[in-house]
Amino acid sequence: MKRIYVPAAIAAALGVVLSLSLSVRAQTASDTPYMSKCAGCHGSDGAGSAMGKAMGAHDFTSAEVQQMSDAQLSDIITNGKSKMPAYGKSLKPDDIKGLVAYIRTLKK
Repeated sequence: MKRIYVPAAIAAALGVVLSLSLSVRAQTASDTPYMSKCAGCHGSDGAGSAMGKAMGAHDFTSAEVQQMSDAQLSDIITNGKSKMPAYGKSLKPDDIKGLVAYIRTLKK
């Protein structure tokens, strides 16, 4: 009779572990500024929201963005570009570094 419950227990434990890892990832330091400052236009996955695509927001998963240097990405985040606002006054330098690092995780 115990063998019937083992697969269910394993499945339940796996579900808990997976949900914990997702919630931890969603609360990393770079996700918080990303979700509040970037996701509205660039989308939660970096590929662009409908509004962002209409405004010409870059797809962070694209080779074009991923080939930019960290300095270029930091400069754009700090000073803005085209329709993108500058965040240099509202974000700390460490937040900007975290955003660049997070953008790097979004490549295809």
